[in-house]
Amino acid sequence: MTAVTRPELGDGPHDPPPGYGVELRLVQETDAEALAVLYRENRGYLRPWEPERADSYFTVDGQRTNLRALLDAHGVGEMWPALILMDGEPVGRITLNNILRGPLQSCFVGYWVARAHAGQGVATQAVRQALDIAFEVLRLHRVEAFTRVDNHASQRVLARNGFTVVGTSRHHIHVDGRWHDERMFERLAPWDDGVALVPPPRPA
Repeated sequence: MTAVTRPELGDGPHDPPPGYGVELRLVQETDAEALAVLYRENRGYLRPWEPERADSYFTVDGQRTNLRALLDAHGVGEMWPALILMDGEPVGRITLNNILRGPLQSCFVGYWVARAHAGQGVATQAVRQALDIAFEVLRLHRVEAFTRVDNHASQRVLARNGFTVVGTSRHHIHVDGRWHDERMFERLAPWDDGVALVPPPRPA
């Protein structure tokens, strides 16, 4: 399975207030029906930003197959796939992809938010919570992200969450019928001291 590791769709200019009602939850097979509806409703909206999808991807069976693959990858520690919920209802997806251990201790973050909830600070909160998972639960050292160079909304989301620009990869992703340049971002763990491989032990 090829993981899509790119944050494609982002927010408006304002952060939401604390307690906004955004939360993350690991995906479950029982999410297939809700995700199929959400993907169908947003198919045109996502088309310019995501790889081409077969029609079957937008069905309940297609989503169930996709969720099983995500959960298999999660089970072996390669991925942390979640739903973005707002007031308990699914409004998008966020995933920590390509989790690498050993000397790298890193991952990529990718996400999307439904059109009806874009520009409301949902993606900013979702990325913020995903970073907490990456650094505090998975105890990773680095989170990376790619956005198309023209995806300014997603770049604002990353900037609000402390990501810095590393550089630009030319013709890095093929979506919407052509190759696009992408900007690469990174965020280091709060515990990074330039020496330690892993964070200090948690208090007993």
